[in-house]
Amino acid sequence: GGKGMYGNHVHEAIVNNKETETGITIHYVNEHYDAGAIIFQAKCKVLPTDTAQHVAANIHKLEMEHFPKVVEKLLK
Repeated sequence: GGKGMYGNHVHEAIVNNKETETGITIHYVNEHYDAGAIIFQAKCKVLPTDTAQHVAANIHKLEMEHFPKVVEKLLK
């Protein structure tokens, strides 16, 4: 995280740092960037052969799977 860490910059940093996992955090919004209470987290593996594009695709899959479920649960 931190300044400049958005979009593909995050995925490139994951690959460049040789991270072995990454993921998503769904949280409440408040007046501070990414500081709201955490509602849900999910992670996925990062393979040594993965590119930033692979990481982005895997993150997108997590978002598409979990965001609707979390929102639906919160609206009940």
